[in-house]
Amino acid sequence: MAGRAADSTVLAGARVVLPTGTVEDGRVTVESTRISDSAPEDARVIDLTGHWVVPGFVDMHNHGGGGASFTSGTVDEVLHGIRTHREHGTTTLVASTVTDGMDFLAQRAGVLSELVEQGDLAGIHFEGPFISPCRKGAHSEQLLRYPDPAEVRKLVDAGRGAARMVTLATELPGGLDSVRLLADLGVIAAIGHTDATYEQTVEAIDAGATVATHLFNAMPPLAHREPGPIAALLEDDRITVELINDGTHLHPAVLELAYRHKGAGRVALITDAMDAAGFGDGLYDLGPLAVEVRDGVARLVEGGSIAGSTLTLDTAFRRAVTIDRIPVEDVVRSISANPARLLGVDDRVGSLEPGKDADLVVLDEDFVLAGVMRKGEWVIEPKTA
Repeated sequence: MAGRAADSTVLAGARVVLPTGTVEDGRVTVESTRISDSAPEDARVIDLTGHWVVPGFVDMHNHGGGGASFTSGTVDEVLHGIRTHREHGTTTLVASTVTDGMDFLAQRAGVLSELVEQGDLAGIHFEGPFISPCRKGAHSEQLLRYPDPAEVRKLVDAGRGAARMVTLATELPGGLDSVRLLADLGVIAAIGHTDATYEQTVEAIDAGATVATHLFNAMPPLAHREPGPIAALLEDDRITVELINDGTHLHPAVLELAYRHKGAGRVALITDAMDAAGFGDGLYDLGPLAVEVRDGVARLVEGGSIAGSTLTLDTAFRRAVTIDRIPVEDVVRSISANPARLLGVDDRVGSLEPGKDADLVVLDEDFVLAGVMRKGEWVIEPKTA
């Protein structure tokens, strides 16, 4: 049952993943809304023997969930989607848009920025309309446009300080100037939905791009004579790569390739979720386009392109550890610490350290979610003997 933790609570007996490594039979002390380095004698003690305690998950690319859309839903619907992902361990979340008309996107930015100001969202990610028609994926080709810096600035300004990331096809006219603009504004310039060459991608990185939007997806494949953007994005330590670990977007061997070349410090596990995440199969809208979800896979009704995912981050975590055999500590960096750093909120979230928000996830020995706490309040309280 969800509810506020006692003013002082000690989570004891679990394997606790800290920035320095995993502590067996560890303890995490929660004092009100924050993690503390000490506990009073009368603190409530919860025995979590046989469990893991890891930082709350941070999703920097998410379009909705629980049947609710961040791209077009009402405030109440967006809040419902946020709650759905919190119940799956995502305690910090950025709302992503999809390609639409500029005026509509500016209006959405205004709606979402209010939720950022309230602390429900960690920011806004504009995915489109400044992307390549050759690699549009689940975006309306009729609404795509070149990344003119003035128009990019218009969207960022509409977010009233809440814009955190813009995905661009940086090879398009205005692309490099827009990357420089975003870097100057302190907004992440992400390379994605791109048809860029290797050389063009290097130029964009040198101009200030720091993220690869869902690496491997919506970009040319790696080839031995034309390496394209993937090689440039993998080899440069200035780039953090987003990966969608749902078993549909990426083969496990490709996920391993990314980890091997980037290292755990430069991977961010994301959902790229749409409305059906945590909800179920059926017909949905993703921006102006119709989507059918069947057997958990979202595809456009017209054309059949993959249209986001139905992934939640607890599933991504469990797959990474149990199927992909990535060390737990590396998964924690990818799903919490790295996105928190990129978003500029790592002073508050992303790791279990005294003074930070008491955002944490409890997993059982099989890495199945057993509890979620956000700012000292149980979203899902773990069942204990």
